[in-house]
Amino acid sequence: QVQLVESGGGLVQAGGSLRLSCAASGSIYSINVMAWYRRAPGKQRDLVATITRGGITNYADSVKGRFTISRDNAENTMYLQMNNLKPEDTAVYYCRGYLIQLAGHSESDYWGQGTQVTVST
Repeated sequence: QVQLVESGGGLVQAGGSLRLSCAASGSIYSINVMAWYRRAPGKQRDLVATITRGGITNYADSVKGRFTISRDNAENTMYLQMNNLKPEDTAVYYCRGYLIQLAGHSESDYWGQGTQVTVST
């Protein structure tokens, strides 16, 4: 059984910062791409940032220059440092991991349960 658990969400004023974490646990052989998504109230879930196992990153235009994605492969953990937060960043943030549970098996993707980020004016 694999679990992805997010933490670090909360309420912050505009211009402030938060750091989200996503910890993967369970039967894991390797984690390939990891990603952060978010769903704002009344909207669809959108991709925020991705990071490969080798550390190559990609960001949505709306967060470039403000958010930084990183990961610790040894700890199976991913992070999202969010700076200069804006009210429009308010959303539930989800992590997603593409991982292999056993050597030689195919890759599957897993989602966390989400963590709420609220940015006040």
